Amino acid sequence: MPAYYTFIKREQQENGISVAHYQPTKHAQGAWNEHEQHMAPATGVLTAELNGYAPQHNMRIARISLDILGLIPLDDFTITTRCIRPGKTIELIEAVMSSRGRDAIIARAWRLMTQDTSEIAGIEDQQSAHKPEDLSAWDGMKGWPGGFIESVRLVTDTQRRPGRGMIWITNDFEMVEGVPTDDLVHLLGMVDTANGVVPRVGLGLSKLEWMFPNTDLQIHMHRKPQGRWLGIEAVQQYGDDGIGLTSGILHDTQGPFGRSEQILTIRPMPR
Repeated sequence: MPAYYTFIKREQQENGISVAHYQPTKHAQGAWNEHEQHMAPATGVLTAELNGYAPQHNMRIARISLDILGLIPLDDFTITTRCIRPGKTIELIEAVMSSRGRDAIIARAWRLMTQDTSEIAGIEDQQSAHKPEDLSAWDGMKGWPGGFIESVRLVTDTQRRPGRGMIWITNDFEMVEGVPTDDLVHLLGMVDTANGVVPRVGLGLSKLEWMFPNTDLQIHMHRKPQGRWLGIEAVQQYGDDGIGLTSGILHDTQGPFGRSEQILTIRPMPR
């Protein structure tokens, strides 16, 4: 099975810090520049490192916050993972992706204690009216270049429009070559596409007069997701001073499981 990354080696330091070395494949290639990684699979491999770091059976990741410090090179990189706030019921861990001598992404995850709250459980976000198998294939996102976009499959309904809509997305790739990809990593490794599925200014670099890259990705989860299809109920909004916001309600085939937010820097495309 093809993969987005190849694992090279891991260094386990005495202070509990883990340093993992990876090499991206062509399938991790981004859409804005051919020499960069797409943020979606980068989120996936960072999630894998965070999720696998000193796990505790009674805790799970409830939020991942990722800040993009600049271009993510399509080159060998390390992920340095550590615990910065240990605890038995609340824990904060950090994973930093570095390449070519600089940090590219800082990811932090809150792990929270799990317990039975079914007696008072209640979700306000509505379940999608359609399952992915009921919808038609959507090739509109293929207007974006890059190996990652080539790797995914999408379906949508006729209600999707610039600025708002619901899509479902999946892929048949492993996150790391030779390592089974669990559902959390598989699904979170596609969330960043929310910024490209309902753009207000067209699809594909050849059609754009404005660019709108995100500088962060925030994912909050009230439930651990499952399955291989990610539903994104996306809304994209542009302010009048060069800053925008893409918001998403995240679904798996069981229903909504969380939300995402991406802040955007809006600027004219280079001529």
